[in-house]
Amino acid sequence: MADPRPEPSSRNKGAAGPGGPSAAFSPLYRQIKQLLVQSLDRAEWKPGEPIPSEIDLAARFQVSQGTVRKAIDELAAEHVLLRRQGKGTFVATHHEARVRFRFLRLASDEGVEGEIAESHVKECRRVRASAEVARALELRAGETVVAIRRLLTFGGVPTVLDDIYLPGSIFRRLTLELLAANKAPLYGFLESEFGVSMIRADEKLRAVAATPEAAAELHVAPGAPLLQVDRTSYTYGDRPMEIRRGLYLTDRYHYRNSLN
Repeated sequence: MADPRPEPSSRNKGAAGPGGPSAAFSPLYRQIKQLLVQSLDRAEWKPGEPIPSEIDLAARFQVSQGTVRKAIDELAAEHVLLRRQGKGTFVATHHEARVRFRFLRLASDEGVEGEIAESHVKECRRVRASAEVARALELRAGETVVAIRRLLTFGGVPTVLDDIYLPGSIFRRLTLELLAANKAPLYGFLESEFGVSMIRADEKLRAVAATPEAAAELHVAPGAPLLQVDRTSYTYGDRPMEIRRGLYLTDRYHYRNSLN
């Protein structure tokens, strides 16, 4: 088994040059953070489970408890881990509302908190990745992906039309029947069934006009204004696991974001 201890910091400094220390140098707590992420990626601690105490981790990595705490603080700030007062630190899971609502950003104009969306899966099929999808998912052009189309309704009103692409090799067991039977949030389902946790996402937003196809699904007139949200979601190690294009009807809802 590989030695879990980080390399001593003196090995990482590299030769000093006119520009100062080597850019490859990483602070010790960042090395511990990376080792923790590797353990999460290996499913050593699963979503919803507690991780070892700071004292135990400090002994394991042979570093100070303060170094471990700083690494955990960063992972908690990134919502990869969750601290619970008096209980310890747990692996974030999409089955918890505070994690789930980080990714579902649509909010009611009337201020209704935590309104639950109903998911209606229209399609789930295996297709060849386009060049654009393959590039975004770091696949070879033509590799198989799982293509999902679903409609989200709020209070029975069609509100979001999603086209989602997932790597076919990782989600080969995913079928329309599995998705139709699922009652959990999509990311929670992918976490439980396939062991894939989405921990962050990059998004681009733009205003578009509804195509006839989208208009029919969202019950609006062709050309009606929609908000298009293009998302790439990542798992541990910054590996892309999902490409999603969502078309949002925003006459009763708005897209919210918090800037920290």
